[in-house]
Amino acid sequence: MNVVGRAAGSLLTIAMPLALGAYLVRRFRTGWRLFLIGAVTFIGSQVFHIPFNSYVLNPILAALGFGPGTTSGPTLAVAAVLLGLSAGVFEEGARWLVYRFWIRRARTWPQGVTFGSGHGGAEAIIVGVLTLATFVQLTALRGRDLAGIVPPERLAAAQAQVEAYWGAPAWVGLVPAVERASALAVQMTLAVIVLQAFLRPHGGLWLLAAIGWHAAVDAVAVYAGVALQVSQGSISGMLITEAIIAAMAAVSLWFLFRLRPPVEAEILPPVPPPYSGPLPAPDDSLAGLDSSRYSS
Repeated sequence: MNVVGRAAGSLLTIAMPLALGAYLVRRFRTGWRLFLIGAVTFIGSQVFHIPFNSYVLNPILAALGFGPGTTSGPTLAVAAVLLGLSAGVFEEGARWLVYRFWIRRARTWPQGVTFGSGHGGAEAIIVGVLTLATFVQLTALRGRDLAGIVPPERLAAAQAQVEAYWGAPAWVGLVPAVERASALAVQMTLAVIVLQAFLRPHGGLWLLAAIGWHAAVDAVAVYAGVALQVSQGSISGMLITEAIIAAMAAVSLWFLFRLRPPVEAEILPPVPPPYSGPLPAPDDSLAGLDSSRYSS
């Protein structure tokens, strides 16, 4: 059962964004192009985001005292905010650039939703592939003597990882799918918020709002994911963290539908008033023709 649950969770994480994309493309008739452009946008943002974190942000966090032993307190809070801002700036900045220079005609709510589903969908598929690869690797190592496979200096850590992975309940394998469902809701909302920068006055404020909300969601995920798992235990802390993120995803969906423009009612042309003027005089030619109809 443990094997089935973990495999199902990984496959669901991969299949879910594809199913969502198929539904949105069919529902809104936007085509797969916007979904694929959203996926490319996410990947492109990470080309710059990951090196920035590795070579700029991580040294700053290390100088602030953030490391594996940081489990709570102001240092973790600052690190969570900075990591969230990094993700927000790069991903929402990439979205803005794509709207501005690539998909200039994508200016409707359905197009923004489809674009955002591709962005979040690429992230979900990558996560699903990574969790599936971990599942395959740890399935192969299950029950085997790791001493002949893993170097001695890493043996204890590898054994602990295998035991922790298979010792967790089977339903834990579904957590990545739940997490990605929340992330998809947030990503679709963020795509529509950035779209408002091209539809409403003070566009820069809408971009800042998208960056701020993205940073807030990621910061909460980082802080709660570390602090709660230490204080509440790994399983309980994980569940509480996912519940918090799901609540933020629900708020995102509420705002997403608030941004949807109302469906305009069909406006029929006005009915002209009844004619009240004098009747027209009879046509002499028609009157003569009518009278000759009965003459022989």
